[in-house]
Amino acid sequence: MTHGPVMLDLAGTELSARERARLRHPACGGVILFSRNYADPEQLAALVAEIHALRSPPLLVAVDQEGGRVQRLRHQFTELPPLAALGDLYEKHPNQALEAAHHLGWLMAVELRTLGIDFSFAPVLDLRDEISRVIGERAFSADPQTVAHLGWAWSQGAREGGMISVGKHFPGHGRVEADSHHQLPVDPRPFDLIWEHDLVPFRHLVNNGIAALMPAHVVYSACDPEPAGFSTFWIQEVLRRRMGFQGAVISDDLSMAAAQIAGTPAQRARRALAAGCDLVLVCNDPDAAEEVLDDLGEATDPVRQARLARLHGHGHPSRRSIREDPRWSLAMDHLARLQDDPSMELELDS
Repeated sequence: MTHGPVMLDLAGTELSARERARLRHPACGGVILFSRNYADPEQLAALVAEIHALRSPPLLVAVDQEGGRVQRLRHQFTELPPLAALGDLYEKHPNQALEAAHHLGWLMAVELRTLGIDFSFAPVLDLRDEISRVIGERAFSADPQTVAHLGWAWSQGAREGGMISVGKHFPGHGRVEADSHHQLPVDPRPFDLIWEHDLVPFRHLVNNGIAALMPAHVVYSACDPEPAGFSTFWIQEVLRRRMGFQGAVISDDLSMAAAQIAGTPAQRARRALAAGCDLVLVCNDPDAAEEVLDDLGEATDPVRQARLARLHGHGHPSRRSIREDPRWSLAMDHLARLQDDPSMELELDS
């Protein structure tokens, strides 16, 4: 069985019979976890192992573990700072901020890999702007170069921890006020401005081999009438052709209000895949998930398969072993100093 193009969620801490049937459907390719799926590390490790055992190759298992207010797993996990704390540090001490981003990316990844989770939907590569209610401190900085450098450092640390990175939200969600969870944001700026500003971090990480990107449920009205996640202009023309991106494109949740412009759940999935997405998320709506699975059927594509196969995590360390790694102490030192005073100079050896 191959990787299907649909990523689904679960209702609770154990799989139901109905959920097992959905996960065995050939159109299913993975599971996204939420806080409701987590009781403690032992429970979640068992759940992830059960999910992986259902299929060969195993389903992908992912979670939003950005840090700050978007961190699904907290109990017995390190509470990571919002990415903006690293951007604030970068303004005064760029090298120390890059080192901190590297170690915290590693920390995020190895903690998830102890449970077998394949990847996190991180880092956020949007630009920080007070106008955005949904991005805000989730973004490193308002400066494109700062975001590019910190995002790359974070993703390199995550790679050392056994995990690919998923940059989001292409081509940039930070300059719109509306929250796409609840309404469709429209960004009227011209393409050249977006290319020279918001796309700088994405271009930098694409040039350095990031494995996956998530497009925004935002309409860039001067460029294309479709939201980016349903747009052949943004995914195929800009991302694939102009930027040369070879990795996977993973849609944002198709159940979000901004995605409903694209029709029924099945129509949304088909339009996102036709535009160039390799994997589509359908969350918090089991009936919609089943509609999408049944509509897509087998849905095999060799190129998509190759891209998705590269998203699996590597290594399965124990919680004890990562605490014995020298990088653990360095990450804890960086974290403590960021929490005490984000502008404080760090005096670390490596």
